[in-house]
Amino acid sequence: MKGIELCEKYFYEYGLPMLESEFSELFPRMAIGVVGQGSELLGYDDEISRDHDFEPGFCIWLTAEDYKKYEFKLSRAYSKLPKEFMGIKRLAVAPADGPRHGVFSIDDFYIRLLGTASVPLSVDTWLNIPSHYLKTATCGKVFIDNLGEFTKMREYLSSGYPEDVRLKKIAAHSILCNQSGQYNYARSLAHGENGSAQLAINEFVRHVISIVYLLNNTFEPFYKWVYRGLRELPILSELEAPLTFLTETGNSDTEVQGKLEIIEDICRLIIDEYHNQGLTMATCNNMDTHAYSIQDKIKDANLRNLNVFIGA
Repeated sequence: MKGIELCEKYFYEYGLPMLESEFSELFPRMAIGVVGQGSELLGYDDEISRDHDFEPGFCIWLTAEDYKKYEFKLSRAYSKLPKEFMGIKRLAVAPADGPRHGVFSIDDFYIRLLGTASVPLSVDTWLNIPSHYLKTATCGKVFIDNLGEFTKMREYLSSGYPEDVRLKKIAAHSILCNQSGQYNYARSLAHGENGSAQLAINEFVRHVISIVYLLNNTFEPFYKWVYRGLRELPILSELEAPLTFLTETGNSDTEVQGKLEIIEDICRLIIDEYHNQGLTMATCNNMDTHAYSIQDKIKDANLRNLNVFIGA
């Protein structure tokens, strides 16, 4: 059974009856579900995932006013719920980054992830929030939101980056693809710096992955799940295999030639998608040229005139 399903069953069997009977006056203003960190909230959990931070439980989100008034009593009631469900025990000790289930303030939850609890987000905020935090804020499942305040932010984020921000990020990652893969990989090898060459490959792969998520206009998860998420994307998911090859192979003469060809093939496929989405007017295979062409399409003059590297 997947973690989200486990938590939902636990909530409806034990949590909902408790909340309706003991907090009937507060229940119409609650949001309940499971949102936050953990592979189970991305739907990526398996048997290995159960060795840590895996438990039946749920989150209760309250307005700041209700949290101040009810948190202590509600947390005590939550702590008295059954400690085991379907053979899986609730955690005796919270994870190092804090409890993932229990009672939370709506504002505090979003401020911790995004730096703000208000919508709409400013351009600066969009540019500075790490993508995996945005993914964390929109993953999981909300079982009930009687007030609608908690899901207001999730609904706002659900459409992805504003187009100008998306373009800025694509431009930044594009020029860094050129710098790392199309330029510095070969030059590092020519200097005899094999370690630096492999770092250049890793940087190229990292920026390509970010571009693919941006072309799908979906938030990139924490790095250990980017390949898993990549396989499920409708656009350019086929790049997973060549990207994996680049990071897993060495730098012998034969391998280097193959890698250089793969780098150009990957860039060509990305540029084809740029054209499909109408993002660039350039026709060459140099990613830096396309970076500036994409940046030129940004409508917000202040954002357009910022350094092309801003956004990566």
